[in-house]
Amino acid sequence: MNTKFRSETSPCDDACDLGRRAFLRKSAGAGLALGIGPGALAIGAEEKSPASETLVASFYKTLTDEQRKEICFPFDHILRSEVNNNWQITKHRLNAFFNKDQQEMIRQIFMGLHSEEYAEKVFGQVEHDSGKDGFFGGSSVAMFGEPESGKFEFVLTGRHCTRRCDGDSVEGAAFGGPIFYGHAAEGFDETAEHPGNVYWYQAKRANSVFQMLDGKQREKALLIAGRIEDGTETVKLSGKTDGIEGIRMTDLSGDQKDEVRKVLRDVLAPYRAGDVEESMKLIEAAGFDNLHMAFYKKGDIGKDKVWDVWQIEGPSMVSFFRGSPHVHAWLHVRAPA
Repeated sequence: MNTKFRSETSPCDDACDLGRRAFLRKSAGAGLALGIGPGALAIGAEEKSPASETLVASFYKTLTDEQRKEICFPFDHILRSEVNNNWQITKHRLNAFFNKDQQEMIRQIFMGLHSEEYAEKVFGQVEHDSGKDGFFGGSSVAMFGEPESGKFEFVLTGRHCTRRCDGDSVEGAAFGGPIFYGHAAEGFDETAEHPGNVYWYQAKRANSVFQMLDGKQREKALLIAGRIEDGTETVKLSGKTDGIEGIRMTDLSGDQKDEVRKVLRDVLAPYRAGDVEESMKLIEAAGFDNLHMAFYKKGDIGKDKVWDVWQIEGPSMVSFFRGSPHVHAWLHVRAPA
């Protein structure tokens, strides 16, 4: 991972840039262009807010010269493609480098990348896992390229969080590239039931597939240990249709395949509808039958045979879920090569 950062600058003072009224006027104007009323920008009204891409463009306009030096990069910068489970894409934390209006814009961008059902839950998870400083204290952002004048991507990172907003600038990549999500709900070492974990439902649904498998199918699907987590390498796409770990979809019955599709929908459920549909189309385009699903004995908390570690992988997608000692989940979906 690129850990070279520019020199420290002083935090932006609240008075140095757009005031709240100016922010609301600008954002409301962007919203009206989309047929959205100005009242929709009130805090807590994410479901009616302008699209995250619109807010990214507004946020970019508020940046001072000093802020741009620290968080803005060319679109093709190598840092844009990186992902990890706990990292800062720049050294500047949100609550120390951006004024309150900018922080609110970042919050709304984040909320807009998630479905109405899960946005508040996921925001709460990020706040919880960020520790005493909360969401803004524990996260950082970077801008690649320039909104409204070409390709761009906004990336937010922190503990158990890598999210992207690219306005489809990254051709053939769902979410604009690999993302990461996770949760340590009641401590670093969770129990077998994972109480309070926002994402544990995904593993429960994946285990419903395992329960549908017969003996021979389980022999193919159940392996010893999952992949090693190593940043971007964790979700490096193989391009292979054969030689992937686990049971291939061609070895499943029609109802078992349908259950795997439901699991994929569950994995994608926290995100906005457009990203869900794009991901599913890309997965199907690469050949659903080329997918393999695997479960792993190592990491079975409580030895209850509810497999905490599992994955779905194909030539151009990886969804890896590691639920031990707490949840780490990696997702990368691209168009077939």
